[in-house]
Amino acid sequence: MSRPLPSSVRLGVNIDHVATIRNARGGAHPDPVRAARQASESGADGITAHLREDRRHITDSDIDRLMAEIDLPLNLEMAATPEMLEIALRHKPHAVCLVPEKREERTTEGGLDVAAGHNHIAPYVRQLGEAGCRVSLFIEPDPVQIAVAEAMGAAVVELHTGAYCEAALEGDAAKQQRLLERMIEASQIAHERGLEVHAGHGLTYDTVKPIAAIAEIAELNIGHFLIGEAIFRGLRESVETMRGLILEARS
Repeated sequence: MSRPLPSSVRLGVNIDHVATIRNARGGAHPDPVRAARQASESGADGITAHLREDRRHITDSDIDRLMAEIDLPLNLEMAATPEMLEIALRHKPHAVCLVPEKREERTTEGGLDVAAGHNHIAPYVRQLGEAGCRVSLFIEPDPVQIAVAEAMGAAVVELHTGAYCEAALEGDAAKQQRLLERMIEASQIAHERGLEVHAGHGLTYDTVKPIAAIAEIAELNIGHFLIGEAIFRGLRESVETMRGLILEARS
């Protein structure tokens, strides 16, 4: 059964790459928790952080501090592993987004294949849900993946926008339009199945508005681009500008 259409789009700001810069040299600066505070003051609706197996950016102590010091909901991105499950069950963040993770990749390269990995992933969805976490699955905009996510009992699907954004960077307008139409169709299917629809990966000022305009999408999670823009414009202005574009698209 489909849910009411969301009246607006929330913006989740991913602070991973503040920690990437910090870890490049070591020490305490720049502080991702300070970035989370600034994002909150600039109109963010939530904070996203990906605790990776190799701790290449966000660390366990960052998660401890985010849970203790930030008022906004925390969306913890993690792989479906026993170690990460234990951490999530200890902290019980507002939301947990299960994502694919390969040690050698620079960033997440695609959606989680929940159809092929059903037997492995389903117990994580169940245990996290029973602990009170809002469980999201980061998947490709594909009807089969959406159907399996619903069958698993996930509350949310986050649709991977990476291919759409890459087509924009390549200047392939026809491909970009095809991928946008795929996003629209997948959002409609997920909404009709009663899932809350989120989207993210690679979104910029130039690509966000067509995605934000999709009526079924309730939340966008954006990080790398905003942290990059913050070098030139400051984090507050970067987040405020993105929030403004999202509001324009939805209005």
